[in-house]
Amino acid sequence: MTANSLLYSQGDQYLPKSRKKQQNLQDAQDKIYSFLLGIIKSKQAEDVLSEFRRLFIDCLESQSSSRSLGIYGAFSENDEQEFRYTLKRCCYILINNWESHRKYKYINDLVNIFTDYKFATESKVVSRKNIYRSWLVKFLNSDDYQELKLFVNRYEEQTKGPWVNRYSSYLLLAQSLNQDNPREQQEAARRMSRVLKDKFKFDLAMYIARSQSGSTNLCRSKNPTILGDNVIRLIKAIVIRKGVFSYENIANIFIKQTQNQCLKEFKISLQKYLFFSVQQKEITEALKQQLLEQLSSWKEDNHTETINKDWLLRICNKLVDSLTTENGREPSSLFVMLLSQGNPLTLVVILLKIILISRNSRSHLELRIAELIRYYNNYPEAECYWVINFIEIFNITFAIYAENVEYNLIRMKGEELAVQPQYHLDSYRVFSQLKSEKSKLA
Repeated sequence: MTANSLLYSQGDQYLPKSRKKQQNLQDAQDKIYSFLLGIIKSKQAEDVLSEFRRLFIDCLESQSSSRSLGIYGAFSENDEQEFRYTLKRCCYILINNWESHRKYKYINDLVNIFTDYKFATESKVVSRKNIYRSWLVKFLNSDDYQELKLFVNRYEEQTKGPWVNRYSSYLLLAQSLNQDNPREQQEAARRMSRVLKDKFKFDLAMYIARSQSGSTNLCRSKNPTILGDNVIRLIKAIVIRKGVFSYENIANIFIKQTQNQCLKEFKISLQKYLFFSVQQKEITEALKQQLLEQLSSWKEDNHTETINKDWLLRICNKLVDSLTTENGREPSSLFVMLLSQGNPLTLVVILLKIILISRNSRSHLELRIAELIRYYNNYPEAECYWVINFIEIFNITFAIYAENVEYNLIRMKGEELAVQPQYHLDSYRVFSQLKSEKSKLA
């Protein structure tokens, strides 16, 4: 079967003239999906792209009568959302297949099918063909198409274009968690997000190793952050907390000590844990007071209940919301307060401590980061530097503490220290290695 035979075999037989409209539409959608799944196995990628174009674009470009609408004949004039869902699912069926076979070029070509196309201008007479053309134009101007374009970033330099391109892994994760998206889109987004995170993790480890090498002939790896060479000192300052008083050890102690506490007691213990050994005393006191007010009034009717995994997840997600965005549309007051006063590391450390006691809260946190990125994407990069700086520090800190690479500081032989190591970081080198399975954060 070809696209043309699919188009005209569907044709007007699926026009919604009976009470079977919904079933007819579903049947048409299933045939489209099956058609693409079939040809992607039997045809060359170039031919698959041509068939896709004939299905969704060429039939609208044709000068033939409005009754020759191809697959669009399956949709009534009120079915725009169904059409959008169908188009998205078809795109991600192709993306998933080409991704698994490493045919990355064709993902870019798929996006460009829409980018390169200009619809011919017709008269202002309202016709079904013009209505369907308007659907495609609205798709090109939608968030759905912007989400599709994120899959091109894996094959292009992420430092090019808008600043949000550098943080596509979070936007992709948000796609994967959105249950309204087609299953194929969720799978593709989840996989791509992991690819980008792994790439950052690998590039960071390589940059650290080579930038500390004494050999001048060794080609230095590219810094995956925008913090310049200062990133090495930042990493040392973060890694120096390893040992007995490491964030991981303190988190494990906290979990053991708070078992069987009631919710009211746990709130008090949680506040002490979060602010233990956190720097910036003035900021800490203001933050502590505001968090105390929010936590104390949260679920007061359940204060006598014993803390369990469900309560731990809920309260940690609540804290994440308070520290990032509470409504998913704009930053929280605490987020603005901490970053506007120049304390991104303080915020990142507190978020890290939350995730170290509630691993399942990490996807919720990264979803909130994605929502912040979308919010600040409406502003020029120059006005968002403090937010970008926070995301960079967040990326580095979580690559160190919440991934499968372990970082350690080692003092170089022959360098005697008369002061504490945190005041003489230049005498230390950072080394990384894969964590054992037991120590990985899931």
